Amino acid sequence: MSTTTAFEKAKADGRAALVGYLPAGFPDVDGGIEALRAMVAAGCDIIEIGLPYSDPVMDGPTVQAAAQQALDNGFRTTDVLRTVEAVAETGVPTVVMTYWNPVARYGVERFATDLANAGGAGLITPDITPDYADAWVAAADAHTLDKIFLVSPSSTDDRIAMTTAASRGFVYATAVMGVTGTRTTTSDLAAPLVARTKATTDLPVGVGLGVSNGDQAAEIAAYADGVIVGSAFVRAVLDNAGDRKAALRALTVLTEDLAAGVRRA
Repeated sequence: MSTTTAFEKAKADGRAALVGYLPAGFPDVDGGIEALRAMVAAGCDIIEIGLPYSDPVMDGPTVQAAAQQALDNGFRTTDVLRTVEAVAETGVPTVVMTYWNPVARYGVERFATDLANAGGAGLITPDITPDYADAWVAAADAHTLDKIFLVSPSSTDDRIAMTTAASRGFVYATAVMGVTGTRTTTSDLAAPLVARTKATTDLPVGVGLGVSNGDQAAEIAAYADGVIVGSAFVRAVLDNAGDRKAALRALTVLTEDLAAGVRRA
């Protein structure tokens, strides 16, 4: 199921979609699946599953810590596919966010085939741009997978147009320059970036901005089609390390707050 379906449903409800992220294998594979399914039950419209990688240059310390924990526990690329399958069974569109190297090593066509067979909706590829993604574009088109590329405040208008033309599902607007992480205030770069992106495409635009609570989610939902939350979910699990029930409660409370936020915008 394409992520577009979830955006259309949210739009019909007069709100933005809530996109929730956790890395696969965190705190372990089964625990990660349980956590992601709890986020779905509490109100996430789309799930974004990270593929832990040993050189996460675009991730902040919170996501890096979670990915490293997964790797230390013996995470393998096949574990992300098992996680996708378990989450996609809920009926919520499920995408993988991954650096390109693990996909290239696994085999691009093989990864696309296995992702589609697991029920995955597509890939978010933060470190590969459409003009260097011929193999992925071909494999994604062959399996009707979403191609979710990123735009940023530093992107030129021509670059944004090229990126959105190559995208399917939605466009990921990363509205803070620098690594990922929660922030106490939202960026004044986000709304102009969304406007510039929307000028080139009818695809939904989701914003990743370090959102950590419902008030911030509401602020972004006023102008974006989707609010993407990652580090805050990871932190909820890290803060309750060793107590799975407490971690699930924290994830549920956070998701409900964020889901209420996108609805009151």
